[in-house]
Order: sequence, then C-alpha cells, then structure tokens
Amino acid sequence: MASIPGAATISLPVVFTTQTAYPLPSQKFMIPGTWKRYQLSQLVNKALALPKIVPFDFLVKGEILRTSLGEWGAEHGVGEEETLDIEYIESVMPPEKVSDFPHEDWVSSVSCQLQGQFLTASYDGHIRTFDYSKATTSSTQAHSAPITSICLVPSTALDANTYTIASASHDLTAQLTQVTLGAAAGSSSAKATRIATLHLHTAPLASIASNSTGSNLLTASWDGLIGHWDTSVPSSDEVPENASNERDRKKRRKVDEAGRKKVPRKAPVGVLKSHVGRVSKAVFANGEGRIAYSCGFDSTVRVWDTENGVCTHTITASEKPFLDLALPQEPHTLLAASTDRTMTLYDVRVSTTSASAPVSFLHPALPSCLATSSNTQQVVSGAYDGVVRVWDLRSAKGALATFRAWEGGEKVLSVDWERGLVGVGGEGGFAVWKVGEGAR
Repeated sequence: MASIPGAATISLPVVFTTQTAYPLPSQKFMIPGTWKRYQLSQLVNKALALPKIVPFDFLVKGEILRTSLGEWGAEHGVGEEETLDIEYIESVMPPEKVSDFPHEDWVSSVSCQLQGQFLTASYDGHIRTFDYSKATTSSTQAHSAPITSICLVPSTALDANTYTIASASHDLTAQLTQVTLGAAAGSSSAKATRIATLHLHTAPLASIASNSTGSNLLTASWDGLIGHWDTSVPSSDEVPENASNERDRKKRRKVDEAGRKKVPRKAPVGVLKSHVGRVSKAVFANGEGRIAYSCGFDSTVRVWDTENGVCTHTITASEKPFLDLALPQEPHTLLAASTDRTMTLYDVRVSTTSASAPVSFLHPALPSCLATSSNTQQVVSGAYDGVVRVWDLRSAKGALATFRAWEGGEKVLSVDWERGLVGVGGEGGFAVWKVGEGAR
C-alpha cells in the first residue's frame, strides 16, 4: 500500500458519518490532502447549508484529526487509494469561566442537576445552595465531620421549591435533608430540615448516589461495604443507638444544645458485600436501580444485582486502585479513574481474560473525579494538578479541551456537568465554567 507523501496535489476519498443532528447524505468526497479540521468543517457546513455555522471536529480511526489529512495518512501508512471513514462531532468551544463561589473550607462534592441552582458540600459539614446570580439560597450544617458526597434525590419535590438532598460523611453516617430553595438565606422561606440519618458503616463514607426514580440510594464506604437504602422516612428508629461512652455523650449533648432536631435512624434494605478494600464509588446503572456498579481500592470494578444483594461480575485490574467511576449513556459501559493516572472505559459484559483490551485515557496527574454530560460520548475529569479536562470517549489520543479551575492550581475534588455548565469543587472552593452548548 502506497504511503501518502503529503503533497498538495493528492486527494483522498472520504465518506463522512455522524451521530450529531447534522447528518450528510451518504456519498464519497475527494478531499485535498492539505485540508485540516477548519476546511473540513467549512465543507460540512456548506454541504448542509446550515443557517448558523456549527464548528465540527473529525475522528479518523478513533483519533481526533490534529493535522492535515495528508500528514495523518503519512503518519499511519494509509494509502491514497483507501477510502477513509471520517466521523464528525460538534467541537467543544474553549471553556469559559462563569463565576466563583468562595468557601471557607474545601468543597468535596458539587451538583448542577437542579435547574437554576448549584449544590455544594464542604469539609465544614455544610450543604449549601446557590442560584445563578451567586446568591446563597440555603445553608445548613448537615454533618459534624467533612461531607464527602451529595446527590439530589429525583422526584422528591414536595412543592415548587422543596427538594431532598442525600449526603455522606466522615462521621460514618449518611443523611436525608429536606431543603426549601428560592429565597435568599436568612429569609423566612429559606430552610433546611434533617429528616433521617442512615446507619450501617463503621468507617468514613466515600459516596452516595440515587437511582433515577429517587426511590433508592447506594452508599460506599472505606469499610468495604455498600449500603442499599430506600428513601422512605421511618416513624421511629430502625437502628438503636449504641451504648455511648462519656466522651460520646458529651459530644451528642453539645449537638443537641445547638438545636439539631433528633431524627429517625434508618437501616439499609440490603448490604452488598464483596469488595476486600475501600469502596470508592457505587452507582446505579441507568434505570430504576436493579443493577449497580462499584469500584474500589481492591483494584476491582463490580456489577451487582441489588434485588438479591449479590455480585454478578468482577473486572480485576492488577494494581489499579480505583478512585471514581462515571456512566456514559452507552449501555453496559463505565469509565473508572485509577491511581495509575488513567481513566479506563470498560464493557461490563466482558471478562478480564478477553482478548479485547479496554480503552485507557492517560492523565498527566492523578484523576480524582469524573462526570459525564448529556452528550453520550463526552466526559470531564478533575485532577490533583488543578486541571479539568474534557474528553471524547471515541478518541484516547488526548483531551479535547483543558482549563485550570483556579489560578493557584488547587486540587480538584469534584466535578459535575449539566446543561453546558461544569461545576468544579476542591481546595479553591467552587467554580462554574461554561463547557459546550446548552448553558442557561
């Protein structure tokens, strides 16, 4: 097969495909070898006669095109007689910082899931909500130790402004908090009420996640256990208080004196046992919650049947303690971040002995957190070097875009991505960036 010399006179046969809302009719184009992304994007826009220019990037055999087509062919030994299948995707515009929300302590978990509001959880034990104008709409001390994770419980709105937030903490408990939004903090209509505490774990909790209907939760802990909970609020304690020593009694008395209302103590509906080390993350698979995924410091990713409480499949990665996982919209896949500075895309139906190796994305620094967007093929990652990276899962060559969350390079501990807005939490507080289209 002849190599492409990269001369200006050659042309390459190309067929374009796309999963965007802008498909071209199936046909073959002869493209000059000197053309790069910009010329290809112009061609697609003109061929579609789009009223507003939509910038595109181009994937050639799983790589984003960064050079001319001729240079790409020469590098990969592709002859000019070979027809190239090129997929085009909407370009990620340069990320733009929207605003900063200073916090007195590290922000360990953030959520952009609620339209018009941002949720944050901090090492000072507080859950806070902010509207898009940066006004604090609620603030409550939910835990007596650092909060590690929060999630909005779907379909729990009691009225137009009241929602339920689930939180997990180093204080060995998770909690359900009812929050009324829509007014500035301190006004009579802004309030937060603890409605239940969740008791199972004997070590700090690492994460909490809800299913799509809001009926069930999963907690992951350093004790190696995963708690499976429903979100109903019991009328009385389901878990008795342990016999306390004098120190515990004094601590609880101080909390009571601070005016914290005693709430029911919930027990789990099930306990998922299989990990032999810290569990970093547990989430429900897309759907109502019969299937769940988890990852941990035992270098495994596990698949669970939550109804029967059993592990149905284990993916083992040698000496790769896992820190976080996220679910692309593609069924049966998950993305897991590891201490070896990689994100790895796994097909959970495939055994570790399969000849088909999983796809890995290399980070310059330790990736601490992941979040997917409504775009099925894109993900953001935060890292300990203070950089947030935007990736397309079809191209492991490198990130589509990067930005430093704070000027000082503080560690990123949490990210979330919704409606074109990326919330970033970490040592620098909380920041919001516009990434992609759809920001409100």
